[in-house]
Amino acid sequence: MLSDGQGTLAAMLISPTLIVIFLVVGIPIAMTIRDSFYTKSNKVDPTTGLLSNKEHFVGLQNFTNALTSQLGTVPGEWGNLPRLVNAFLNNMYFTVVCVVIETVLGVAMALIMSKAFRGRGIVRAAILVPWAIPTIVSAKMWWLIFQASGVANRILGHTYLWLGDSASSQAAVIIADTWKTAPFIGLLTLAGLQTIPAEVYEAAKVDGANAWQTFVRITLPMVKPSLVVAVLFRTLDTMRMFDLPYGMIGPHKYYVETLSMFAYDEANNLRYGPAAAYSILLFLLIVIVAFLFIKLLGAELITDDEVLALRAQRKRQKAMHKRAKAMPTITSGESAV
Repeated sequence: MLSDGQGTLAAMLISPTLIVIFLVVGIPIAMTIRDSFYTKSNKVDPTTGLLSNKEHFVGLQNFTNALTSQLGTVPGEWGNLPRLVNAFLNNMYFTVVCVVIETVLGVAMALIMSKAFRGRGIVRAAILVPWAIPTIVSAKMWWLIFQASGVANRILGHTYLWLGDSASSQAAVIIADTWKTAPFIGLLTLAGLQTIPAEVYEAAKVDGANAWQTFVRITLPMVKPSLVVAVLFRTLDTMRMFDLPYGMIGPHKYYVETLSMFAYDEANNLRYGPAAAYSILLFLLIVIVAFLFIKLLGAELITDDEVLALRAQRKRQKAMHKRAKAMPTITSGESAV
């Protein structure tokens, strides 16, 4: 634990930030949870003859309706499914495919940027430019590229309907997202590469290790903390993907519709209760994935030496307490052998 008044000082320093987080994050989350249990009737009031917009408590009905076929099914890559299920599968598909491709390309970019060669600054700037471009600008740029008479079809020599509601539109989103965000993983991986001492590589070279053995046994393990955090951030960011497919493909395209797009469309049609329910489901999904990343892959977001030392001390204290409870107690009149 913090001593010498450090706990009080830490509380004073972080309290303004916590207050701001509570106002801009905590209150909206609480309101969203409340709205997810209500819905508007949108029925004609028999006394006034006007449309009634009164809210009614429906419990978990907004959640159950979305998971069943009561709201109808939509055609997508995975067949005719409830719209929420289809959006969830699209989310998982984009997350897995995009993150895997971006991780491979990001590590390759980091290895290239870490080498000393003439023009390295220009190469670094060129690699990082896509990440610096706003997402909606990237979406419109790729929208022009993937037009029926655009550059992509001219290069391939075949007319693909990239912007239609088909598997080609999924490929278009994956290409655009990979182009934009692979440099992010490359940048964080580069930061990890620059912390590896050159003496380690020199020792491996003396021992006769080839390039692949050096990468697998030295580079990858030592860059793992930075790489895991980069993959975690990209995974969570991809799971809430909205602006890229919405700006490039458009709404009501069920091959690329994500949970964020579905919730936005419901809110845009004044169905705030269902929209809140879908947002809560997405929020819970992201929390679960983040928890699994931290527990299973060891994604330490806080790597301060003092904090890690305190964690290790607490673990040792818990272990000693468990051992003390497991030891048999010696009553008066008995002696230990």
